[in-house]
Amino acid sequence: MDSHRKIIFLIVALLTWGAHALFGQVDLTAADSVPDMPTFTDTLVVDTIVTFVETEADMDENPEETSILTEIDTLYWGRDSITLVRFFQKLDNVLKNKQGNVHIIQMGGSHVQAGTMTHRIRTHLLDEYGEPAASRGFIFPYSAASTCNNPYDYRTGKTKFFNLIRNVYQNYAFPLGAAGIAVWNTDTLNAITIKMNAPGYDFVSDTIILLGKACGWPIDPILKEDTLYHFPDSIDFDNDRYFYYFDHFVKDFTLYFPCSKGDTFVVNGILLKNSRPGITLSSIGVNGAQTSSYLRCQNLTRDMQLLQPDLVIFNIGVNDAYGSTFDSVAFKKNYLKLVQRIREANPDCAFIFVSNNDTWKKGKKGRYYVNKTGPMVQDVMYRLANLTGGAVWDQFAVMGGLKSMESWRKKGLAQKDRVHFTAAGYNLIGDLFWDAFIHELKSEKK
Repeated sequence: MDSHRKIIFLIVALLTWGAHALFGQVDLTAADSVPDMPTFTDTLVVDTIVTFVETEADMDENPEETSILTEIDTLYWGRDSITLVRFFQKLDNVLKNKQGNVHIIQMGGSHVQAGTMTHRIRTHLLDEYGEPAASRGFIFPYSAASTCNNPYDYRTGKTKFFNLIRNVYQNYAFPLGAAGIAVWNTDTLNAITIKMNAPGYDFVSDTIILLGKACGWPIDPILKEDTLYHFPDSIDFDNDRYFYYFDHFVKDFTLYFPCSKGDTFVVNGILLKNSRPGITLSSIGVNGAQTSSYLRCQNLTRDMQLLQPDLVIFNIGVNDAYGSTFDSVAFKKNYLKLVQRIREANPDCAFIFVSNNDTWKKGKKGRYYVNKTGPMVQDVMYRLANLTGGAVWDQFAVMGGLKSMESWRKKGLAQKDRVHFTAAGYNLIGDLFWDAFIHELKSEKK
């Protein structure tokens, strides 16, 4: 039976990869223009669930050294990409005239929750803008919970650890929003402190919006900045939002939740805004999240109506394609549902789909073997760009393709698990994305 399964897998894999090679060719010689989109149809070549069987041939046996392919480091546009054209025109206007605002959101799993790659892109954007930073945007107090890592560009403190809900859980007591994660508390003495930690970038706010919900008796969270205490200036109970307005800029602050016995307060995120023009890059990341995880977030569209992203950079896919099976059709359908929910909040939102990085799995006797889903996810991303009028940043190809993560590990750019990058690796990925992004902006300006 095992030999039959291996034969079936090999046949399916050959069909999938062969189709990708046949249809996936792009013109890489035109360095001064965006290459034509690969001529994929809107349905997958192999509509099936592929099961992966570990074999000795897949084990780590010093794979051939791979190199970063900077010559293909660009954005590949899908059909009917008018939303992307409008986005780059809006961004160019903000950069050139220093008027208006652009909000970009990067969504993903642990690569995005870590924050290193996102902040690298953020610093490139702000340096290109060249003026005081606009709003810091949407944040979540990850390390208020005991098992959550926080992006390093802001710090989260707490009096005691909060309880945690993530969209990767099968069941949770309170609905989730765009953040895909929440913390909740019943202790009236507990508090969350936010401190900016991005030297060289002046992230300040004159409007702070707490996304949260009191379960039980109504609770008015109290915000402390410096020595002053503030009750909410207004509350939107229908959408679970608490608004704090200031006649000066606020950098660091603490939130208190005066819960009576039996009461609970749930925190779904914090939006930091100011009146400056410029560019805001927010990150939404949940360790272990798949496309289906974000679809379980009941209030995703509602929160996106508040956030109003002009561009969403999708980095979801590693967890979808890391199990023993990968359903490429379900993966594509889930992504299309996510796009639909975000466009319900902002019909003009543009999208960039990032293909998975190469990943490996830990097999028998602690040996690692390559995860063969990379080309299949890559295939889906190009189709999604065509179907949504978006673009693809082909991270998988740029980093060297199948088995390239081992080369990155040997250079100190990837961790031992061959799934996650080191800080240096995430910074390099951020630089490579930025190179493709700024090339596109300058091409549009021409």
